[in-house]
Formats: sequence, C-alpha cells, structure tokens
Amino acid sequence: MGDILVGTCSWTDRALVGSGWYPVGRRDAEGRLRHYAERFPVVEVDASYYALPGERNSRLWAERTPDGFVFDVKAFSLLTGHPTRESAMPAGLPADHRDPAVLDEVWDRFRAGVEPLRRAGRLGSVLFQFPPWFRPGERAEVFLRECAERTDGWPVAVEFRHPSWWEPDRAGATCALLARYGMAAVAVDMTQTLPSSVPPVTPVTSPRLSVVRFHGRSTAWGTGSKEDRFRWDYDEDELAEWLPRVRRLAERAEQVHVLFNNCCGDAAVRAAERMTRLLGGDGDDDGGDGLSDGARSAAVPRVPRARSAPASTPSPGRRPTPARSSSSSRSRREAG
Repeated sequence: MGDILVGTCSWTDRALVGSGWYPVGRRDAEGRLRHYAERFPVVEVDASYYALPGERNSRLWAERTPDGFVFDVKAFSLLTGHPTRESAMPAGLPADHRDPAVLDEVWDRFRAGVEPLRRAGRLGSVLFQFPPWFRPGERAEVFLRECAERTDGWPVAVEFRHPSWWEPDRAGATCALLARYGMAAVAVDMTQTLPSSVPPVTPVTSPRLSVVRFHGRSTAWGTGSKEDRFRWDYDEDELAEWLPRVRRLAERAEQVHVLFNNCCGDAAVRAAERMTRLLGGDGDDDGGDGLSDGARSAAVPRVPRARSAPASTPSPGRRPTPARSSSSSRSRREAG
C-alpha cells in the first residue's frame, strides 16, 4: 500500500485563522504553519495561483515543517489559461498567456519560486487546475504537452473542470494522455446535480501519485459567491463513501494526497481530521473507481508498497459551517 496523506487546501485562510483552530500564541506566520504541520502531513499552496511564489517563502516553509511534510503547489493562473490580474504579474509584463516571451518569463519565475521546496524534498506536486472551458481536443493536448516539457522531472497533478474529460467514451483517452506525460489525475468530490459537475472517477495515471480534492457539495458551485460555493461541512457518511476509493488508489500509487477545499471557517481541517480517523480504522477495501474496463486498462498498473496511513486524530461531530471570509484570497497570499 502507498502512503495516504490527508490535509487541506491552504492553511492561511482568514476564516480559518479567525475560527479559533489555531491556538493563542501560534497565530503568526511561523506558528500557524508549525501547528498545522504537527497535525497533517500535506497542504496545498493556493496562494501560488493568485501570485507567483517567492523563493524566500518556499525556503521558510521548508524550514518550518518536519521531514516528510510536503506541499502541493497550485500553478499560477496564467500558466493554466485563467484570467490573471495585471497587478499579479511581474513589473512590465502583460497578463497575456498567448505571448511566448511572457510565458517564458513567468515559467522561469514560477520554477525559481518552487525550487527551494523541490530541493528540500518537500514538493509533493504542482497542481494544474484547468478552467471549465478547457475541453478535450487538439489545442488542449498541445497545451498539456507543453506543460509536461516545462515541468520535466516535477511531480505534476492535473484537475479537469469540464466533465467531458471523464465521460465514459472519453475517459480511456484521458487516462492515456495523462499517463503519457506521467501526470497524476485528480479525482474530485463535488455536487453531482449540475451540468458542470465532474464525476467522482478515480483513475491512476502515475505510479508516483494520486490526488483527491474535496470541494464540498454546494449546489451554488457554478453560480454562487465564493462563500456559497465552498460552504460545506462533510459528515462521516459522506467521507466514508470515499474510503474504499482512496484505499484502492493507495494500492496502485506510491502516495495519495487527500485534500479538502471546503475552506469555510474550520470546516476543511475538521473534515481532514475526520477522514484521517476514518482511514485509520478497519474497512472493506472493495470499491469501484468509476471507470469503464477500457479506461481502467489505460491507467498505470498497481505499484505494491506496504506503507501505513497517518495516525488518526479525534474529531467532533457535524455542525453548521461558518461563511468563508470575503478576504480569503488576500489571506492566501500571506507567507503562511
């Protein structure tokens, strides 16, 4: 079995800081990260989507976390074709992802920003979360090939937000495409009631890594405010649905990252605590991955590896989830 690492998407969210989860005396940048890393073995850096990561912050993050702790760094918005604010760009560069010179410069800066993590062995993955309009086709395949060339040697995870990538007649080709470049497919948990809902399939396309991101199940995902989209408090029954799927992933990948993106108040950390505890218990390992036989055959073979999941952490019962702070984007840009 591979390692199963459970954590959250961001540890600096203002609503989390204000929730009381961080104890008095550990609410500064260093204290927050040290407190978080004592409880979870992985975290996603979302701030790098809004602004290019800096080498100094990356060095500090590596210094403030124990051996074995890893960071999944979200790719800067320009590198995934998302609209990017001019103020987030290096001085003098336009926010134009179609300009080769701009792309070269941004890639160089992004690469330099994550290098201290990579050098310290703390780079869990670089996450490319593509926009909802990124559909299967020749242009998308060229884009992925270029990303693979620029990230050669990095652990890379890919999340598609257009459901057509994982439709039954397309899933096999999607698996084969990601496997060709050694990119890990990201499985998602989200509401299944919207036309834009991505199905909860769990392909393994890299022997090194598999990633599951829990977005919450709000029906406001496509239309509501940021607070509405992420306001969800997972109960144990909802998390238990994923136990056989996560264990199945761990049979076929060296490491599985389970990350909670329902960042409203302390909802994400509490869900991560619950999931850690559930994974630490006994359970039935049988479970489907949601793929057809053809799609499954395109995925990577099982990688046998006997390693244990993290120690369990007790958690309270379900309760209402506080709203996400409107200033959460700004707080995610803090050093941690």
